[in-house]
Amino acid sequence: MRRLIPTGDATRPVEFAQDAQPVPAPGEVLVKVEAFSPNRGETFLLETPEPGLMPGKDVAGLVVQAAADGSGPPAGTRVVGHPPMGGWAEYTAVPTHSIAVLPDEINAVQAAALPLAGITAVRLLRTAGAVTGRRVLLTGASGGVGHYLTEMAAAAGAEVTAVTATAERGARLLELGATAIVHDVADADGPFDVVLESTGGSALAATLARLVPGGTLVWFGQASRTPATVNFFDLLAGPENAVIRHFHYAGAPYGPDLATLLRLVAGGRLHTEIGRTADWSQTAEVLIELRERRIRGKAVLTIGASR
Repeated sequence: MRRLIPTGDATRPVEFAQDAQPVPAPGEVLVKVEAFSPNRGETFLLETPEPGLMPGKDVAGLVVQAAADGSGPPAGTRVVGHPPMGGWAEYTAVPTHSIAVLPDEINAVQAAALPLAGITAVRLLRTAGAVTGRRVLLTGASGGVGHYLTEMAAAAGAEVTAVTATAERGARLLELGATAIVHDVADADGPFDVVLESTGGSALAATLARLVPGGTLVWFGQASRTPATVNFFDLLAGPENAVIRHFHYAGAPYGPDLATLLRLVAGGRLHTEIGRTADWSQTAEVLIELRERRIRGKAVLTIGASR
């Protein structure tokens, strides 16, 4: 079979190679991949790839071999999955605790855009706690996670202020329920009960200063690739008893959260925001666009016919 492997070349980060079809472990299904979605964090790993790196964590396709231990769906079932690696290939093995069965109304392209970004959004909101009637500030809002977070938080009754680079990127977030769009944290009309911060650099301290006393900042990324610094005395002069929480989405099982996301999409309560769809022969070009933040929302690559 064919798979995409890292090259270490920033101008063409992946290339095709021949590989043996994966042999699933007893608790895994073998999936014929119809669509996959790269994440911006994966583009960073490709800059100096570790030996044996096989990217790919967001996939959708058809189960062609059921799990030997009897868990999971039978062959012939359409699924979305979140494997630990190796999803940029014609076939991939996925643990049965990290898949969900697709309803007929959701196609492979839509489904592939859900896993990492959608699971992150769901788990971030759980971490933030009840947001009904609360003021929420979200940085880096025009990426995949940001779109899902905005729509789900607004639907839960939060007043969401989203920080985006441009008005064009923010327009869709207003449609999804954001109360306000700003392009600089300094322009955000605070204070806020909750900050969801994903850019790092100077944004961490700036958003922290916008909290109400006792407010919570959940730090879930560093998209700017600039380390964040917080001055103790600035913090002391800021909101009293502010809480900074580190967040990482990882932790199986992923299947239940994927099923939740599918239910929301199927019911029209969550929308997959896909800024770029292309055949997987164009993966290298799409990865560069994603790395350079030229894609709003998610990018999805298709392998052959998908539905």
